[in-house]
Order: sequence, then structure tokens, then C-alpha cells
Amino acid sequence: MILSIQGVTFTYPGGDAPVLRDLNLEVPQGDFVALIGNNGSGKTSLCKLLTGLIPHFFDGDFEGEVLVNGKNTLEHRVGELARQVGYVYQDFENQLVKPKVLDDVAFAPLNFGLPDYKTRAQQALALLGLTPLQNRIIWELSGGEQHLVALAGALAMSPEIIMVDEPVAQLDPVNAETVYQNLAMLNQKFGKTIIVIEHHPDFIGAYCKSVILLRNGSVVWHLPVQEALSRVDDLRENDLFPPHVTRLAHALRTERETPHPYPIHLEDGIPYFRPFVHPSNGASVVPPVPSLPEPAKPKPDPLLEFRNVSHHYLTITNEPKPVLNQINLQIHAGDRIALVGANGAGKSTLLKMVSGLERPKEGVLFFRGQNTARLSPEKLADDIALIYQDPQQMFIEDSIERDIAYYLTERKVPGTSEIVAKALVDFRLEAIKERDGRLLSGGQMRRLSLAIGASMRPKVMLLDEPTSSLDVANRIQITEMLRKLEEWVQTVIIATHDMELVTEWANRVIVLRQGQILADAPPADIFRDQTLVQTARIRLPQVVSLSHALALFPMPLTVNGFLQFVRARRDSHV
Repeated sequence: MILSIQGVTFTYPGGDAPVLRDLNLEVPQGDFVALIGNNGSGKTSLCKLLTGLIPHFFDGDFEGEVLVNGKNTLEHRVGELARQVGYVYQDFENQLVKPKVLDDVAFAPLNFGLPDYKTRAQQALALLGLTPLQNRIIWELSGGEQHLVALAGALAMSPEIIMVDEPVAQLDPVNAETVYQNLAMLNQKFGKTIIVIEHHPDFIGAYCKSVILLRNGSVVWHLPVQEALSRVDDLRENDLFPPHVTRLAHALRTERETPHPYPIHLEDGIPYFRPFVHPSNGASVVPPVPSLPEPAKPKPDPLLEFRNVSHHYLTITNEPKPVLNQINLQIHAGDRIALVGANGAGKSTLLKMVSGLERPKEGVLFFRGQNTARLSPEKLADDIALIYQDPQQMFIEDSIERDIAYYLTERKVPGTSEIVAKALVDFRLEAIKERDGRLLSGGQMRRLSLAIGASMRPKVMLLDEPTSSLDVANRIQITEMLRKLEEWVQTVIIATHDMELVTEWANRVIVLRQGQILADAPPADIFRDQTLVQTARIRLPQVVSLSHALALFPMPLTVNGFLQFVRARRDSHV
């Protein structure tokens, strides 16, 4: 076994309870393991255990034994273990320490005093197809390219084990796919043992060989991927969900004898579900004749209006890099807008433009008929709230209640105590209002950031990747909180790669590509256009891809919508 953990219990310094409890685990050489569990189950702590950060850096209460490729982590320093285990953090940008790509990848072997440090770096870059980037400035790369550079830096030490924390979290689906394809290549061609922390079941089903489920710091089971993802009830008990086709098969198991394990891949689901949705002769579902569209109702004056807005940043070499190009857009009260597109498409810049943190280089942006160039960011903040991707950037005080009250108190807003009390209730924070926001779980942090923004009583709320890195239960809660925001604000705009959130919440999807608007329509219209989906590099939810493959009309966008379609077909043939 390349990894062996026996009887490990660990409590962080000052912690009230162990984060790892009597942990026992063995991983064979060459496995590709998905580490799953709800937020707070101990996944990241387990990775720190394998790198030696626990107990050498985090010197809490530790007992048990950890062997990494035969080396006892208590007897070897973190630096020594780094030659056995390469670790790519979730916030991988913090691992990039040198300006140029080649220098960054060579950084670790150079500082270990390895004479072939440059050759190691060049080989790692070549392995991942990054050689053309070796002389580029890191901060000018896309998010996907930066993630691969961080992975190359880990590879340069030639580790036998590679761990990646949330490969999908900060990447668009195409870049995430590239990362997984490279991990699969390292696993299959070079025999590397791969461990990923992952919440996205599609990627687990497509690439992993086995799955470890953690709960309260202990291993519940370690199973082959097919069996693991078929344990729907186990996953739900731990706030997790399997792939859509698996959930559908499980939900329909009483209506047709369903084999176990269930299908976990789209390719397996297509023939399985065809009998559910088509007549016995295999004919396609005939779409109904569409009714005449209702006359368009006149829209009120827009809250926000972009008129020929363009924007660019200056690179390190002082060259302009365009990020928005001739944007024309109107946003009205009641819009629930999802900005989608690949990394670098301009989503975050557009949000910053609305908030006043950036000003158009060309064109005009109006808010309620006023040119925002004539309004200070402080004035715009009265009506527009931007919630960052990292919620902790909004936490100032040492308790949830005081964090929500901070802005209101500073602005001397009347009725502050009543507003704070309502926010605590609406965003399910009342029971923990005295806790420090920086010590909350990921889902709680997101809810607190929404409460802070909502309490400002803005007209417009802007959110950057609100469901990033959350387990399914917390993602569902955040979706519910977004609906709750409608009681507080007039319009919500989110930038997201989470297409399930788009299908369940948005009434309008704006697709960006290279700083231009490719499409602006309801989710069903966007997902129906497969050419647009491919051009914009959108990864459809699995249930939508299944609906496409089965030629369903009207096309279900969600698991519940698919089940309703199937049951309606069944009832019509009874």
C-alpha cells in the first residue's frame, strides 16, 4: 500500500473536538481516489495529514500512525515528504511565487538543491503541454493555465502521490476537464496515485477508480467508483448526491426493476432511460405545435444600462488586454441574471464595473438613469452590493451579528437592530450569531456574506461564484437564500460556472465570450442551442445532456423536471 493510516485522531490547537477520529485507511499504488464528504468532514485535514503538515506544522493533539510510501510521517520532515506527495491547493494561486512560468515550476527542486532543477521543470511543463508558456508571465495566464502550472510545480519533484483539492472549484468546465485529463494521463501512463477532493459527481464517475466517504473525521467506506456512486441513500445522508442518471434510476426503481449498481455515466443512462420516455416502437417524442407568442409587454426603465461599454487592463509589459468589448445591455428590476462563460470571458470585470470598482474605458454605464462615472463607489454602494467569491473578505468584526451590523452602524442607518435581527433569521444565522465568521463552515460563510450584503438594502446584489467549493446540501441552501434575496433587493446578478444553479434559479442567462455577449435568453433557450453551448464552453448539467440525447420536448432542465416528464409519459399510456 502506498498510503497507510492506522488509528489517527487529531485535534487542532485550541479545537473543541477532533477533526480526524480513529481514522483507518489504506490506498494501493496507482489508485485514482475521490475524497468526498460534506463541508467539515475532514477532507482537507486528511490531505494535510498525508503531507506531514499535520502534525509538524499544526501541532495539535495527535495519535496514530501514517505511512506514506513506507515513510512514517512522524519521522520525516514536511520537506522530505514533499518528494513523495505533491499537493495542489484549492487556492492554487497562492502556490505561484515567481513571475515567469519556468522559474515558478523550477522553484521547489531548486530550493531542494537538486542540480537538475531546470530539466525537471521543463519535463513537467512538457508533460502537461505547457512548454509554449514557459517564458510567459504567470499573472497574465488564464485560471486554467495557472492551475496546470501549479500542478507542474508539484510534478517537478517527481512525487508518487498527487493530491488536488477541488480541481473544479475555480475553473470553467473546459479547463476543469483539461486538469482531469492530465491527472488521468499521469495515473494511467506513469502509475501516479491520484487523490482529489471533489463535490462534482460527474467528474468522479468519469475519471476516478475508487471513492472514500468521510464523515466526522472517519472513513465510512472506501469502494470502487461504480458501487460508491450507486449508494444513493448513503450519499444523501452525508449531504451528497450521485450523478443525475444515478439519481434518476434510484428515483424510478419502483417503476421498473432497476439493477444495482445503477448507471453512473451519461452513455449508460441513454439506453437505460429510453424505454421510459419513448413509445415501444422507439419513435421520438413529437413536439407540440407552438402557440403564437404573446405580444411583448413594454418594459420599465432599466435599473442598469450598458451603452457601448469596453474595458481593458494593462499587462505587466504595459500592453492593453481587452476584457469587455462593446457591451450593450439593459437590466431591469426582477431580473435573476446568471453570467456564464469560460474563465477570462469578462464576468468578474462586468460585476466590478456595475459596483463602481472599475470604470469603463469606453462607453457609458447608467444606474437608474445616472452616468456611474459621475457617482463615487461610496455612493453606488448605497444601492449596489458586491459579494466576493471569498466570503472572508467581508468579515471585519469578531462575531456574525457585529459583521452584519458593521456597514449599517458606520452609515448610521435607522433601524439597524431590526434589520440585523431580520437578516439573522432570514439567512439562518440566529443560533450562531456570536460566532466569529472566519471560523464558520464554507456554507455558513456564504450565508453570512449574503446577510451582510442584503442588510445594506441595495437595489442590486452582485455575487461572484456563490456556490464554489460547497457540497450539495450547502449549494441547495445557497439557492434557497438567493430566492430569499428577492425580499431584500430588486435584482440579483451572479457570475457562475454552476449550471445546476442556473437551471434552478435564473430567469435570464447572459453568455459571455472574450468580452462580448454571445446570447441573452432564458436558461431553456440557452441550453437548447448546442452550437452556442460548445462555442461558449458551457458544460451542461448531465440531465440536460440526457434530455438532448433522448430528444425530449419540452426539454427538462432538472432532475425533478425529468421525473415529471417520465411520469407524465407513463400516465398517458396507462
